[in-house]
Amino acid sequence: MSDAQPSRLDLLRFLERVQVGDLERTRGWIAAEEKRLAELAARLPPTAPPEWELESDLGRRPVRVHVGGCTMGGKGLRMRRISRDDALRLLGVDRLESCRYCRPDAELGVLD
Repeated sequence: MSDAQPSRLDLLRFLERVQVGDLERTRGWIAAEEKRLAELAARLPPTAPPEWELESDLGRRPVRVHVGGCTMGGKGLRMRRISRDDALRLLGVDRLESCRYCRPDAELGVLD
């Protein structure tokens, strides 16, 4: 038997092989979980768009009211679901702008 110790380089290459194996295994787990979530999402019915939405500017101040699902408003954090009562108040009392494409004012009967 030889009493020679592995070199530092040999130990580092061994560590690298172990870590690469761990990374590949983790990536496999991630791929399996993504597949599971995609299959689960495919089984669920799509969520209905909100009836009414409030668009905000970049400073989070209300800008205009939209019919739910209008594609002319902002995306993500700039759009927020609101109730019919909120939409009526924002258009009628607060005099917020109405989207000129989806016309929530006409839909709600709040025309001048």
